[in-house]
Amino acid sequence: MKKNDILEVTIEDIKFPNIGVCKVGDRTLQVKRSLPGQRLLVKITKKGRTNRADILEVLQPNPNETPPKCSLFGLCGGCAFQNISYPYEATLKDKMIKDIFAPFNIEDKFAPIIPADATESYRNKMEFSFGDDGEAGNLTLGMRKKGSYYEAVNAGQCLLPHPDIGKILDATLEYFTTAKAKFYHRKRETGTLRHLSIRHGHGTGEVLVNLITADNGDYSGYANMLAALPLDLTIVGILHTVNTSVADAIVVDKLNLLHGRDYFFETIGDVKFKIPTFAFFQTNSPMTKSLYNVIADFAGDLEGKTLFDLYCGVGTIGLYLASQAQARGQQVKKILGIEIMPEAIKGAKENAALNNSICQFIAEDVKVAVKELEDKPYIIILDPPREGIVPKAIPTILEFGADKIVYVSCKPTSFVANLPAFVEGGYKVTKAVCVDMFPRTANVEAVFLLERG
Repeated sequence: MKKNDILEVTIEDIKFPNIGVCKVGDRTLQVKRSLPGQRLLVKITKKGRTNRADILEVLQPNPNETPPKCSLFGLCGGCAFQNISYPYEATLKDKMIKDIFAPFNIEDKFAPIIPADATESYRNKMEFSFGDDGEAGNLTLGMRKKGSYYEAVNAGQCLLPHPDIGKILDATLEYFTTAKAKFYHRKRETGTLRHLSIRHGHGTGEVLVNLITADNGDYSGYANMLAALPLDLTIVGILHTVNTSVADAIVVDKLNLLHGRDYFFETIGDVKFKIPTFAFFQTNSPMTKSLYNVIADFAGDLEGKTLFDLYCGVGTIGLYLASQAQARGQQVKKILGIEIMPEAIKGAKENAALNNSICQFIAEDVKVAVKELEDKPYIIILDPPREGIVPKAIPTILEFGADKIVYVSCKPTSFVANLPAFVEGGYKVTKAVCVDMFPRTANVEAVFLLERG
């Protein structure tokens, strides 16, 4: 097996996130976006400690393959599993996560995966990129084309968000095409258009649109056009973010409000949330209730208990748990959210007032809070970013001495890296379950209950 060799292989297994594996002689070969049972013609792209190959042709499909409903599948980098039945996708995800944790011998702690309620029109946040279609140079708006930094695939027909999101995208592309505007080319530093971020409240029908450009021009005409679009949803705010950074990410140099307000409302169960432009919120609102119900189940009876919600953001988990406890007639001693970002805590306090909640929130570094707070939590909720918890922060969390820790992981491989430190600190996994918050993509959420002893 040499680099650039072309081989015929049969995929034997799959590992997270969606990497098929097979044997070539005594070596293991990884093939992205392949499925168990597929017979493939592949080209070796890397040889060494890890051997990788790209698919040239599918010679024999997996029995569960179906024609993808989306014409963009295979071109854009959004979906991974449009070409298989959803029940099979859920089975694969459940298996991949259990395989990750095999070294910890906790497979018997996993409940069956909680599948998504819907595989279409579920995403409440989409970030699209401006680009071009290659040599022709026509303006495009959608998802980055696989293997390209500058080309984008028009995604007006994307199945993941509400259809109105596609209408907003198509209208935006038509408007700037007519205006002969150019996308921002980071290498050449030409053009202005960078991204379009659209957020949507499933429970309220409210939409927030954010145009990101490299200039501070006048985009009031664009805002007027959007505000007049006939939609089933309601655009409650249109913003313009100025981003002069070279990085292909949304960095805020200046934020201009063009129409309405800079936040929208969403509801999860009986709880209403005010969500500012850049605040984190779960991207699948319908399944967020399922996720939070798992957290509530793992937390258990809160009667007389103190709960700390670390990395609490705008307070969504704590507020939901407080609402559930109240509905069950439980008298909670305290629910305290801790977050280092002052803006997030400001939003959390507003949401607590909005729901007349008992939750309290402080803007503080966890390392400082553990030494200053007199209360000791019975339960800690951890919902860190995708990268997981910084290793040096785990001893600080352990200092709280909580009886239970509920760890919510949107990237389970990050929790694999964190878990040994919790085990060394005296905790063991007693319950686990996957919740499919991201159907048709390679990602899946997983929740773990850690208990002392």
